[in-house]
Amino acid sequence: MLLYRERLRVPVTWWLAGGATVLIPGTTLWAGFSVVTGLAVYLALGALVAVVMLTWGRVTIEVTDSALAAGRARLRPDQVSEVSAMDAAQSAALRGPSADPAAYLLIRPYLAESVFVGVADGEGWPYWLVATRRPAELAAAIRKAAEAAAARAGSQVTWDDDALDDHEAPRRRDGNARQKQ
Repeated sequence: MLLYRERLRVPVTWWLAGGATVLIPGTTLWAGFSVVTGLAVYLALGALVAVVMLTWGRVTIEVTDSALAAGRARLRPDQVSEVSAMDAAQSAALRGPSADPAAYLLIRPYLAESVFVGVADGEGWPYWLVATRRPAELAAAIRKAAEAAAARAGSQVTWDDDALDDHEAPRRRDGNARQKQ
């Protein structure tokens, strides 16, 4: 059963900025050439911007009873150890200074908020950071899927919602917090 689905489309303002990016260099490159050359320059630059925007915007996040899918990566709900909706400041800290190089990051420059998903030991990633427009809804859907997976397995999941308050560095697999250098 589908619990959550979101496509990380590029906002209209970014498309408008992309259009300006095509117009300014296109006009500069067109200067002194024929109309055909100018049109070719505009078309080539416009196609490049469109490919970048469409590639960024085609990524989908889905939460079902059996998996969390963020882009091409998949995670079973029973592999989730903690979930936390992150505000813009917490997301920025986990994308930058507090980031673990082994983490899976699905981020977009036009999305400030995200969801932190702790991954149980031995699963390849210490955590996932998934950008979203609706972090509270995504976190609730992941929790629901993890709780359903635990119920099927006959165990119980408890959530520590204060685990990442105040931009706390996530715990590494060895149990030590990542230190800022």
